[in-house]
Amino acid sequence: MKTIPTTMEALVLNETNSEFVHANMICPAPGAGQVLVRVKASSVNPLDLKIKSGQAPHARHPLPAVLGMDVAGIVESVGHGVTAFKPQDEVFGMTGGVGGLQGSLATFVAVDADLLALKPNNLTMREAAALPLGFITAWEGLVDRAQVQARQKVLVLGAGGVGHLAIQIARAFGAEVFAVDKAAKHSQIEELCATAIDRHQTTVEEYVKDHTDGRGFDIVYDTVGGVGIDAAFNAVSRFGHVVSCLGWGSHSLGPLSFRAASYSGVFTLLPILTGEGRAHHGAILREAKRLAEAGKITPVVDPRRFSFETIAEAYAHIENRTANGKIVVDVAE
Repeated sequence: MKTIPTTMEALVLNETNSEFVHANMICPAPGAGQVLVRVKASSVNPLDLKIKSGQAPHARHPLPAVLGMDVAGIVESVGHGVTAFKPQDEVFGMTGGVGGLQGSLATFVAVDADLLALKPNNLTMREAAALPLGFITAWEGLVDRAQVQARQKVLVLGAGGVGHLAIQIARAFGAEVFAVDKAAKHSQIEELCATAIDRHQTTVEEYVKDHTDGRGFDIVYDTVGGVGIDAAFNAVSRFGHVVSCLGWGSHSLGPLSFRAASYSGVFTLLPILTGEGRAHHGAILREAKRLAEAGKITPVVDPRRFSFETIAEAYAHIENRTANGKIVVDVAE
């Protein structure tokens, strides 16, 4: 019989704006409906940096705590009632690091089975850990809210962690995709078979005229927030749909209303924070697995390797905006 681990290593943040402490902790046991995962990789998201600096009250993650929302690893054991997974399964998901739930910067984590899916067979653990938050956010906006369809014109504002996956999802549904970002991102956008638009050289009015004959885009997904939402309201077509994952400001609804267009907000943390809708996250990740194995989704991962010992460097790249893709931390056993 396999011995269940009793202790684990973890990075603990004791207070805001402090360094992580490398600690030994009691290993959690999976409760009913939970899976104990041996963590292989954990990605770093901008929200992690905000939690660390005390600027994310909406994450509801009191300190001291273990951070890390995205995880990829191997099932160690399962709790009562879990039938979808078994020991040695390779899994991935967005499972904690907010709402007081233990995050993935630890060698083990007990998580709600509804938040997991089997890892895509053609992705490494590092690639799988780079997917959950970004893919779920992109999917909820494009598919759940805007119901993207073939031959629609989709505009993505920002080609970063969420944006580059939104491009790929829209393409997988047969849409024609355009993405607005700085010139340095253009080659990446074009590699994803989307049309790149330089945000510094082209106005909203110009790219609406150039790419839609002035009609506007059927769907606009804003991943930037602030002025991005104002741009989206002016770029959407009549009866079109604007989606934003950063729609937290105050904006004039005039441009949207005069187009009889609609708006949807995406708050990806809600199922983790409330417990409502967690199974849908697992279902979305199964779609990620399907699309990844079909060669239609590939996460962009920063090639640099980080560990518990170099976690400060990983966070610094997010803070300084020097990441070249998703920052992933390799978790030692």
